[in-house]
Order: sequence, then structure tokens, then C-alpha cells
Amino acid sequence: MRNLLPIIRTNDSHQGGRSALTCRFRCGDACFHEVPNTTANPYVGDVIAGAMSRRGVMRAAAVVTAAAAAGTAVSAAAAPQARAAVADGRHKPSGKAARGLRFAPVAPNTHDAVTVPDGYDQNVVIRWGEPILRGAPAFDPEKQTAKAQAGQFGYNCDFLALLPLPGEPGRQLLVANHEYTDEILMFRGYDAANPTKEQVEIAWAAHGLSAVVVEGERRTGKLTPVTRHPLNRRVTATTEFRITGPAAGSDLLKTSADPTGTKALGTLNNCAGGVTPWGTTLHGEENFNQYFANSSRATDKRYGIGTGASERKWERFDKRFDVAQEPNEVHRFGYVVELDPYDPDSTPRKHTALGRFKHEGATVRLTEDGRPVVYSGDDERFDYFYKFVGTKRMKKGNSRAVREHNLSLLDEGTLYVAKLTGDSPAIEIDGTGKLPSDGEFDGGGEWIPLATATADGAVSHVEGMTAEEVFVFTRLAGDKVGATKMDRPEDVEPNPHTGKVYVALTNNSNRGVGTNAKADEANPRNANKHGHVLELTERWNRADSTKFAWTLFLVAGDPNDPATYFAGFPKDDVSPISCPDNVAFDAYGNLWISTDGAQLGSHDGLFGVATRGDRRGELKQFLTVPKGAETCGPIVQDRRVLVAVQHPGELDGATAEKPLSAWPDGPGRINRPAVVAVWREDGCDIGV
Repeated sequence: MRNLLPIIRTNDSHQGGRSALTCRFRCGDACFHEVPNTTANPYVGDVIAGAMSRRGVMRAAAVVTAAAAAGTAVSAAAAPQARAAVADGRHKPSGKAARGLRFAPVAPNTHDAVTVPDGYDQNVVIRWGEPILRGAPAFDPEKQTAKAQAGQFGYNCDFLALLPLPGEPGRQLLVANHEYTDEILMFRGYDAANPTKEQVEIAWAAHGLSAVVVEGERRTGKLTPVTRHPLNRRVTATTEFRITGPAAGSDLLKTSADPTGTKALGTLNNCAGGVTPWGTTLHGEENFNQYFANSSRATDKRYGIGTGASERKWERFDKRFDVAQEPNEVHRFGYVVELDPYDPDSTPRKHTALGRFKHEGATVRLTEDGRPVVYSGDDERFDYFYKFVGTKRMKKGNSRAVREHNLSLLDEGTLYVAKLTGDSPAIEIDGTGKLPSDGEFDGGGEWIPLATATADGAVSHVEGMTAEEVFVFTRLAGDKVGATKMDRPEDVEPNPHTGKVYVALTNNSNRGVGTNAKADEANPRNANKHGHVLELTERWNRADSTKFAWTLFLVAGDPNDPATYFAGFPKDDVSPISCPDNVAFDAYGNLWISTDGAQLGSHDGLFGVATRGDRRGELKQFLTVPKGAETCGPIVQDRRVLVAVQHPGELDGATAEKPLSAWPDGPGRINRPAVVAVWREDGCDIGV
């Protein structure tokens, strides 16, 4: 209802950032554990800070202290509006806002609603628990069962894809990730120390993926699910997967339940993803480590897998989650999953050739001769980002033979990891962000090959590691070749209009803290609380190039902070942004950024920013999400924007009995993650 989702601007008091509850269930308290990457490889957060300095974002006399670089959380009353301090001056924009971004920006706020611009409307498309398969019952939180959940929309939706349905006018196929479960918000009386078997099995069924046909309303942008459509599907933590690529059948992947090492049960912690040119969807298994217990191996420690019991205690009900009993089961998670959403009977695949790490997602572009290139970030402090270049060409058509060929494209090719370089003298990098003497910065980098998979086998390019080890212990391979450390690389996505690749780096406040790596030539600024976005240009704009140039595009935070940067756009005319996470593009090549854990006193939101022309760097907030929620899975169509509102009400002290958010169904109702559609009330295109 409209009155539950008002368009409003507010300055209610609020402390930004993640709750302890988020840290527990989302990533297993990763930020409170020892950083898994203890190598001395370069750290990119401060390479970027150097780029910002050399482009004149900070004046020659400016010295940014570590505290200013880190920023401070503020109350919503003091939350920065669309105002700023001194502008860079490189841009002198004139005329209207960039096409696609012509809307009144939403002010930072802490309202318990999805807040959209004036002149826009919205609806909840589908909520956790709504039935999508034939025979599934209506959602009843008091009578929920694992069988019911297996036929209902899953929990904590993240990545979203909308695919065409030829022959069904007005309908599209929505595919969604379900990253993780908040048991304390799902079950009344939940005892974290003693979950029941039924609660655990419901959680298994609430993970995974959903495919559901949705139908658009002719006169608005409203979408509604088409229940019991033959293409609707649920994939859960117990669905059978086919393991493919160079590590399939390896001794490292064999278990007592699967001595072949080629069949895995389930997919876990699916975060972002991508849509392939051949019509399938990709899904990244991210914080899979938190589901496994009782490890004692150094390789597991590098992935953040604990030595004791897991948070959810799943190992009590299935020994595959107990590393001490099934040491190889954990090696079967941390991959990119591929789903054929047009074939509900198909077996989804886990592609080992794309490496094993905490995949935020996987996005695809084609080389000039039709081979796939897949970009993916490893979402951990001080970890890396990667690309895979395939050797087989995509075929066109929809025959069974063509589709089977295209489903094998990600099994043969070379996996690379990124290494960035800079040119400032080390003596000029003192950790304060002081402007280097050259007053200008450009950077370059190379893709370092890790291993190559072919139809006849695989070859390692990392000394001391076999090819199978590279594909299963990819983080260790990146360590060995000296990849550049990153500030939690999340979504990595090429702009379909320009080919430039954008890397969302969410944050890393640990830089320079305690024994963590301090500033050096590649790391001139300590602390990075608000994150940033890199723009990477492959040499000759060829997706298969092994060299690239990179530049700073966005340094997030309060525009009043001299350490922020908006591609040179005047900072008195941008929205404040913190903690970029997922990215997408619209028809005009604008970059749309969703945030996670914003540290400026406002709720997370969705932002659009121009990437070209004299409005380059113009950033405007399009929406905010409710209390405790994260903005995920943005899709920007001509006349509709979709977001996944993940973990609403995920606040310290919240329980199923005492929700701390009233979204989406009103006071006293259980919080339900959901997909929301937004459109212009006059029916015209978004932002024009």
C-alpha cells in the first residue's frame, strides 16, 4: 500500500553501519576475526587514494589525516545533504542532469520505508515465503515447514535478473539469489545454541535461488508473480549440482557421499551474479565459510573457516558441514554457479575454472571473436579481484546442442588475478594522503595468469601448486603471485556501452590499524571507511588483454570531506554515498550503485552516477531502504527499477517476537525480505 511506502525525507537520529546481528548471520563475524590474508602483497585502497590526490581532488596544501580519511558516523540530523565543500573544478557542467538521472535526488534519511523520488511510485513484487511452485502453501510463520519453504520464495534476496519470455507479452522471468538466513528473525523462540532439526531444514530450503515469472501492469511499472508457472523453480541447499571444469573429479573434491567428486548438494551464500549472453544466470557463492565447523587446516584458515562450532550448528544435523568428519565438503563451495532458468529440469553447475574464493558475483562480456570473459571480486578485506578468459566461442541459437555447448563455455580458459602499479616515490607516501609532488596520477596493471584449463587437462602457472590446487585454493595462488590487496572487492562489472570495467570496493577500516599493513608506494592513505569505485580500461579495450590502465572514479563519503572525489564533478551538487556494493548500468551507460553498511548516518540506498560527458561524476540518490536493510540486486530498465530489500529489521536486539522494523507489512508483523519495483507515475522512462 502506498501509505506503508511513503515518499518522505527525514532527519531521525540514527547511527550508520552494520549491526552485530548482520555480522553474525551474514558473514560469520568476518570483520571481527583475524584477516585471512597475511601476505605482504600491495594494498589497493591507498593506491586509489594516491590517484585521488594526484588528480587535484585535494589542494596542494591539503593534508588529510588518518581520522579524516576514515570519516565519522553522524546522526541523521547532521547527515550530509546534496551539498559539499570545494569542488575539483575540472568539470564545468551545464544544462540538465545526465540523461537517465533527471530526477530529484532522495535526501539521506532513516525512514522505515523504501523512499523514492517525487513523481515515482512502487510496489512489493514478492516477499520471502510467497508460494511460487504448484502445491506450495501460503506463508504462515507460525506453521512454516521445510517442505513449504522449498516451494516458496527464499529468504534474503540479493542478486536479481529479469529475463525475456518470448511469446508471453508483459511477462518476464525473475531470478533471485537468497544469500543467507536470519534465524532469530524467522523463528519465534529461536535458541541459537540449540536450533531444532526443522528450523535447520527450513533454513536449508530458504537458501539458494528462485526463478519466478512476473507480470507487468500495463499502465504502471507494477510487477506481480505468476504462481505455478511451469518455469518457476527453487534451488536450495540440498539441490543436486554438477561440478564441472578442471577440478571436477579431483581427490580434493571427493567425499564419502560423492566418491566421484562431481556431484555436490546445494549452493550457499549466493550474493551477486550476472546474466550471460547465452541466456543463463551466474551466481557467486560468497561467505560459505560460516556454515562449516571444526577445521584445523591452514588452507581453511585462509578462507576464514573456524576451528569450533558454526553459528547455525548445521553440523549437528548433517556431517558434511563438519570439516573434521568430511574434510573435502568445504572444497565444494566458493564457486560460480550457473543456472539455465529456461529449463526447470536442468542440473545447475558449479564452475571450478573460475576459481574458489568468496565470489561476490560474476559478470560477463565477450571478446571480439565471441569468447566469454568473466569478472569477479573476492569479498574480503585485503583480497583480490579476478577475471577468466574462455577459449571456446559462444554459439547462437536455442537448440539443445547449442545450449549444451554454451553451458560448457566456462570450463575451458585461463584464470587471472589483478596486480596494480603506481608511480609515486615512496618518500612522498606518509599515510596522511598528502598530495604527491607530481600533481598527476595514472596507473597501470596486469592480469597475472594462475592456471589454464583445456579439454585435455589443466596447467598451473603458479610455482609450487598443481592446477587442481590453484582452482581449489585460488586465494593461495593469488598470494603466491603477488596480487594487489583490495578493500573488499565486491561487484566487478563492465559497462556495456564503453567496455570500461567498474570495481566496487566497499570499505576496509583496518588499513594501518595495529599490525595491519601501513602506507607504502601503493598505499598512501590509512583507513578506508566509506569505500570507492575503480574504473579499469583494458588495453585496446580488448576484454582478453593482459594489461590495463585504471583510474579513480569515485571515492565515497561526505562530500564535505576533502578525501572524497566524484570523478571531478563539483561536490556541491552530488549526493553523499558510503560503502558501494553492487553495480548495474542503464540504457545511457550510467552506473547505478547500491550500498551496504553506509557510515554517514543514513540508511543504505541506490545511486545513479554519470560515467561520460561533462556530467561525468554527477551522483544522485534514487532511493533508500528501511531500517536495518541493505540495498541489493539493482536492475535499471527503461521504465522500471528493481531492488532487493535484504534483511529489513536486522538490528541489534531484534527478534521474530519483537521486530524493530515495520516493513513491509506494518507494525507487529514479521519482517520479510522482498523485491521492490519502482516506476514513474506518468509512465515515462526513468530519469528522462
